[in-house]
Amino acid sequence: MYGSNLTRATLLLVSLSLPGAALAAPASPFASMAGTWSGGGVLRTTDGQQEQLRCRAAYDVAGSGEQLRLNLRCASASYNFDLASEVEYSGGTISGSWSEASRNASGTLSGRAAGDHVQAAARGDNFSANLSLTTRGGKQTVSIQPQGTNVTSVSLALNRR
Repeated sequence: MYGSNLTRATLLLVSLSLPGAALAAPASPFASMAGTWSGGGVLRTTDGQQEQLRCRAAYDVAGSGEQLRLNLRCASASYNFDLASEVEYSGGTISGSWSEASRNASGTLSGRAAGDHVQAAARGDNFSANLSLTTRGGKQTVSIQPQGTNVTSVSLALNRR
């Protein structure tokens, strides 16, 4: 493990010393998300209840990896949501829009992305949430923390199909 970290540190130092390296934009995190995913997770409510969710997601990546279109559908015994979003990546920041069909809600999305991790805030007239998404190989974890609803959190583990 030590040798691997030393190698990474050396490569980082070498790349930073190359002419023009400081001007290079960070690589888009969207490329690793492309494709279809499925899995499940847990939805928790303010009264302490939790329900198992089953989910399917599709990520369409366009351009040079800077545009992403997401469709995420999840359902449990009492809840379902159908989320769509269009997001752009530029120099470490993300921005875009989202809509949720079953509740007729929509709004904006903004945040940061670095490497395999995306951290964002979704805002709308009647809904807001903080989102965290990490993609590593064929596995993805998603955490959604809504505010002002009876749902306190949604945690998902998805696998590439």
